[in-house]
Amino acid sequence: MTHAPEGYDCPFCGYVQGRPNEYGGGPEHVVERTATTLSFVSPRWWPGNPGHVIVVPVDHVENLYGIGDALGGDLFAAARRAALALKAAYGCPGTSTRQHNEPAGDQEVWHFHWHVFPRWPGDRLYEERGAWADPAAMAERAALLRKAYAAL
Repeated sequence: MTHAPEGYDCPFCGYVQGRPNEYGGGPEHVVERTATTLSFVSPRWWPGNPGHVIVVPVDHVENLYGIGDALGGDLFAAARRAALALKAAYGCPGTSTRQHNEPAGDQEVWHFHWHVFPRWPGDRLYEERGAWADPAAMAERAALLRKAYAAL
């Protein structure tokens, strides 16, 4: 099941290959890379939840339906580490994850990705819409998160 248009230039494949774009995705935004996953600070921030992490598979898989069990386990483990790092780095009292599939599911990038958000009481995450973040602020958050990952 593919919804990517003909000739789609996948931004997350670019990040995996070390090709940032105007929104980010450079090595300074990466917080963890394994053989099968890449985790980075999202270039889109929600007002009450800045600096969330996106976890993607290294290999291009468009959505959840194409994720095998082994890769699914790797992605879950990476999302768990991201949640723990967010709590340690930001001091947030909770986390939420979100993942979208297909146009009807609000998927916007045609590469499986899993959002891991820091959460605070009253942050209105599901009532707000994200905006593009400053790449320098993303790099600062990524540095904090890398320190937290190192301590896991």
